[in-house]
Amino acid sequence: MKNIKIILLSCLALFTMTSCFDDMDDNNIAGEEINDFVWKGMNVFYLYKTPITDLADDRFTTNSEYTSYLNSFSSPEDLFESLKYNPSTVDKFSRIYSNYYDLQNLQSGTTLNNGIEFNFYLVPDSETEVFGAITLVLNNSVADNLGLQRGQIFRAVNGEPLTINSIDDSNDAVYQNSMTLNFADYDTNGTADSGDDTITLNGISADLNKEIYTENPVHVAQVINHGSATVGYLMYNGFNADFDSALNDAFGQFSAAGVSELVIDLRYNGGGSVQTAAYLGSMVTGQYTGEVYSKLFYNENLSNNNRDYLFTNSIEDVGAINSLNLNKVYVLTTNRRTASASELLINSLGWYIDVVVIGENTVGKTQASRTLYDSSNFSLENVNPRHTYAMQPLIANSTNANDALVPSDGMVPDILITETPSTFGTLGDVNEPLLAAALADMSISDRSSNLFNDKTRLREIQIPISPLKQDMFID
Repeated sequence: MKNIKIILLSCLALFTMTSCFDDMDDNNIAGEEINDFVWKGMNVFYLYKTPITDLADDRFTTNSEYTSYLNSFSSPEDLFESLKYNPSTVDKFSRIYSNYYDLQNLQSGTTLNNGIEFNFYLVPDSETEVFGAITLVLNNSVADNLGLQRGQIFRAVNGEPLTINSIDDSNDAVYQNSMTLNFADYDTNGTADSGDDTITLNGISADLNKEIYTENPVHVAQVINHGSATVGYLMYNGFNADFDSALNDAFGQFSAAGVSELVIDLRYNGGGSVQTAAYLGSMVTGQYTGEVYSKLFYNENLSNNNRDYLFTNSIEDVGAINSLNLNKVYVLTTNRRTASASELLINSLGWYIDVVVIGENTVGKTQASRTLYDSSNFSLENVNPRHTYAMQPLIANSTNANDALVPSDGMVPDILITETPSTFGTLGDVNEPLLAAALADMSISDRSSNLFNDKTRLREIQIPISPLKQDMFID
């Protein structure tokens, strides 16, 4: 992972201000030491520092007052949560981690994974019974090697029928390292009314065991001949700097094929590296090299760190960017899954070219974060060896070149389409509803919001999504 150092010169005054706390007894218990790291990191970097009284630079006048404050919290997590600004409405994304090795693996795309993502829905005409539908099967994963496919329905796990209560419990079998999916057949009974639909176990099952897995976010990259147009289709699942070269290679494929229209599928892309988002915007275009792509704005104490990300023609340690020089791009989205750097791409490109959004409202996350470690400059350099806590607080707001934020309620699609189990299609297939809508728009410029929507919609159960799957971070 490339490291883009954040200049800390503007922090010197803050570090000087807190220096009276730096001589704390080396024999302090670990909890107090970690709490000291939490407060100082949030005091320096937190985007919403100003409205948090306990983060004020003059909050403590003596060392003993500061120590008493730290000791008033039962855990570093409690202290961290107390310092977040309106966590139910504004800061829903800042997190603290007790083991930064796990965090680093997650950011690099390496997880303990069985290779499937899924949605849950209420069984028609029931308030308690639940079924699952596979939305994504990761390439070369356990699930992929078992032949599982997007759109498959499962009604039970380990032989136990799914219910509202079972999927609400994070310790339930569906979230464990090993499980058996019991599949079912979905029958609409030939009507458009979902009330008479039935879901019946079919005797097919699959044993899934999680393994260490590194995901290449370039999930699909293919060329489609559509009438007189050559269309590039990219399903991209995460702005991961470790795979910038793979992303650039996909655009090399598109360029060699003479792609004149482009569809970027971000429906399961929760974000990632800001710099990689700027690289992707430069691949789509190419005619704006050197101009401002996006901006980051920090808190008032770190305003010297404000920076512009520019359209560029090269990637550090990779080489020249393969650009398509397009003036229009289609982006596919889903609610609660398309977030952060994905929204940054839409917002930033939209100031320069026509961006047609197809799918659902995006999440509405405009803030960027950075990993803070317990060291003198909050980097991994000379990190405190006595614990492995790290924080991922929101530290900057991202805008496009016109200083426009992503709306807090998300980006509104030009063509509204909601995925349902009955419409899940093969990703990259011309008949898959969201891609089909993009191809239709290229042909007839008809942005009918109901073109591919089901007349009736099953009730989806919104399970919690990890903040790391809705993240935008500064490398």
